[in-house]
Amino acid sequence: MTEFDPARRRLLKAGAAAGAVVATSALAEAKAPAGGDTAAQAQHAAPPSVDVLLQVNGSEHRILVDPRITLLDALRERLRLTGPKKGCDQGQCGACTVIVDGRRILSCLTLAVMQEGRRITTIEGLGTPASLHPMQSAFIRYDGFQCGFCTPGQICSAVAMLEEVKAGIPSHVTADLTVGPKPTDVELRERMSGNICRCGAYSNIQEAIAEAAGVRQ
Repeated sequence: MTEFDPARRRLLKAGAAAGAVVATSALAEAKAPAGGDTAAQAQHAAPPSVDVLLQVNGSEHRILVDPRITLLDALRERLRLTGPKKGCDQGQCGACTVIVDGRRILSCLTLAVMQEGRRITTIEGLGTPASLHPMQSAFIRYDGFQCGFCTPGQICSAVAMLEEVKAGIPSHVTADLTVGPKPTDVELRERMSGNICRCGAYSNIQEAIAEAAGVRQ
């Protein structure tokens, strides 16, 4: 049986400590950037900004942006157009809907650099307080909003949606694909299902869109 040796125990502890120091130093060297300039390394790793020309509400805006910025953030943070709202930021609520080249898109799911050269319309570009868009007027008459957070996206979506119906683009509930869709209540509800109103003003929104579509006196 080996007798307890205090000197041997101290030797083992010293060896273990020395090994830990060597391993830690090696790991730190592996992680350290070349030249030891951490700030320069981080700056070098960041993607370069790009120059993009956005045509928004009839005006051109040339801005320098991070290529990863969404169209929603570019509109809100760079152009100060706060009509499009950041609701879920995942493309599920429709509050950020804008119109691009006549078609509605979710601005939180597209990059600003992807929309260069296209005609972008936000709620600010549909009408003015002195000259409202017919859809805006209908929403006011039928009280198609409560808190108003989703309203810009609802209106932009409704305007573009009616153009889809006029163009004959079918939906999941279009019964006859040979004659084209009609702006019926079922069609309107299906086509607007991507725009969520957490206040529950759906019946008022439906009435407003139906009037703007010319299917209700």
